Amino acid sequence: MSSVPSPHSELVGALYRDHRGWLLSWLRRNVACPQRAEDLSQDTFVRLLGRDELLTPREPRAFLVAIAKGLLFDYFRRAALEQAYLAELMLIPEGEQPSVEEQQLILEDLKAIDRLLGKLSTKARAAFLYNRIDGLGHAEIAEKLGVSVPRVRQYLAQGIRQCYVALYGEPT
Repeated sequence: MSSVPSPHSELVGALYRDHRGWLLSWLRRNVACPQRAEDLSQDTFVRLLGRDELLTPREPRAFLVAIAKGLLFDYFRRAALEQAYLAELMLIPEGEQPSVEEQQLILEDLKAIDRLLGKLSTKARAAFLYNRIDGLGHAEIAEKLGVSVPRVRQYLAQGIRQCYVALYGEPT
């Protein structure tokens, strides 16, 4: 492996040098916790490094904000998921609650499933959640989403596959 920086990493480095301070300021205005803003700033550039292909953006700050907003959305969605889990946990009698270790494992599984469901289209994710959480049938989901029943079946299959991957890894 060569120690010569690739054009890709050089571009990310330039974006980092030129815009990191500005992005961090933007994030601090949008996140109450300064450490979370710092983490999201770093995660934005890590996300860029993980891309297979990266072209020089015409509007670097708008480009970075778009990535940071996605990360911010994911953070708030996971925080809401964690709060919902903890609220449900409070409804279980104390003697029947899982141990702290089990609670943490369950929460990590929920986060993994959430990350994978986040890879689905909006309609596929909605169909899966309508079915699994709200208990709606295929026809009800189709009506809510304005799609056909066979399309709902496809969406549900996509959701089930993502859950399988979260729990067991990619099928071989």
